[in-house]
Amino acid sequence: MLILASRSPRRHEILKLAGIPFVARPAEIDETPRAGEDACTYAKRVAREKAEAVKAAPGDIVLGADTVVVIDGQTLGKPSDAADAARMLRMLSGREHIVITGICLLNGSRAIEDAEKTRVRFVPLSEEEIQEYISTGEPMDKAGAYAIQGLGSKFVDRVEGCYFNVMGLPIARVYRHLRGR
Repeated sequence: MLILASRSPRRHEILKLAGIPFVARPAEIDETPRAGEDACTYAKRVAREKAEAVKAAPGDIVLGADTVVVIDGQTLGKPSDAADAARMLRMLSGREHIVITGICLLNGSRAIEDAEKTRVRFVPLSEEEIQEYISTGEPMDKAGAYAIQGLGSKFVDRVEGCYFNVMGLPIARVYRHLRGR
């Protein structure tokens, strides 16, 4: 049995779309970055800690995942409030950024840790567009303060790499690991 250590509706949707059966058991962990931790290391560490926080029976595989956005060497997680969301969207406006999702597949003491990187380019945003988007509430629980699969889709000019990674789960990479490839 695959256990998803997440309450993310996006991750649930991606696994369902791919036809991969799973049960969800959300993990509650401290996601505070550590001093000097780069974005990829952070995302993989948090993914592993999520997987480790979930109880599983022998033979079960637990999937933990964490997504961050990186621009100018700065890691953007979920915004703390509307002002933080506006700050992030201003940073992304008219520019390219990297979305990193760390994954961990844990089966007993055996762990596979990996990460996917996708390059995304935003169109330039006006202050009015930023404020209108924030008023929808959508950016508030999303890394980088946007949802590529939602209202934020209109801001995405280009994607180079895995689209599902930007949604929160690089499904092809997860599937390859589940199949042992």
